[in-house]
Amino acid sequence: MRKIKINPKYEYLRSFIESIPDVFEEKGREIYKSRNTIKVMNTPEGLSINVKRYHIPHGLNQMIYSWGIRVPKGKRAYEYARILKDKGIGTPEVIALIEERGLLNMLGFTYLITIQCDYGHTMYETGDQNFTDHTSIAKALAHFAANIHNHKVLHKDFTPGNVLWKKDDEGYHFMIVDINRMNFGTVSIKKGLYNLRKFWGPKEFMKTLASEYALIRNANPEEAVDYVMKERAKFWKRYQKKHEIPFLLEL
Repeated sequence: MRKIKINPKYEYLRSFIESIPDVFEEKGREIYKSRNTIKVMNTPEGLSINVKRYHIPHGLNQMIYSWGIRVPKGKRAYEYARILKDKGIGTPEVIALIEERGLLNMLGFTYLITIQCDYGHTMYETGDQNFTDHTSIAKALAHFAANIHNHKVLHKDFTPGNVLWKKDDEGYHFMIVDINRMNFGTVSIKKGLYNLRKFWGPKEFMKTLASEYALIRNANPEEAVDYVMKERAKFWKRYQKKHEIPFLLEL
């Protein structure tokens, strides 16, 4: 059995959406594969869409997600995207959600379908030695983050890979992805600054990010920089023990 939710705006795509689980293995261009798989597909109308297939939960988790003890990740992402849109926070527009259900309503694969975002960069690029516009992008990111937090939203996976960006004549523009883990409610200055700790790049990038964020939210820039740099160092020292980092990390 399949449970399907479709954004009314995209009801005209229903027949194509319903076919996605049947053609997912054979069609589309794979852009990510780990526990979850992400593909870019084109609809018959020529619309470029992003399809994220969430893995089947295992063991106890399958029961927890199947029987309503916790909301499945794909469903959370679908609902959160609509909340973010209402708040004016950039994230790819949702098209549909498909949940496959088996015996006893057990959750199988979940498919989250969104518009394929044309923001062709992630914040990982700030760590590249060829990237030189650190001050401008740090200030722009600070405004983006402060706006999210001022709208009482906290992205719990606010990482370089989950912030997409593009630049045009008006400056930098951002979108957040992988939004199934969010908190809604007042975001204190300290929580907001802590939320920035996972970004990488030169020290000056991080210092600019923290100080600009503090100024926007009427906090002390020097204290903000001290706090963020300490928390950033803690995070990346732990991260380095388990992962290879492709550049010299300034801590």
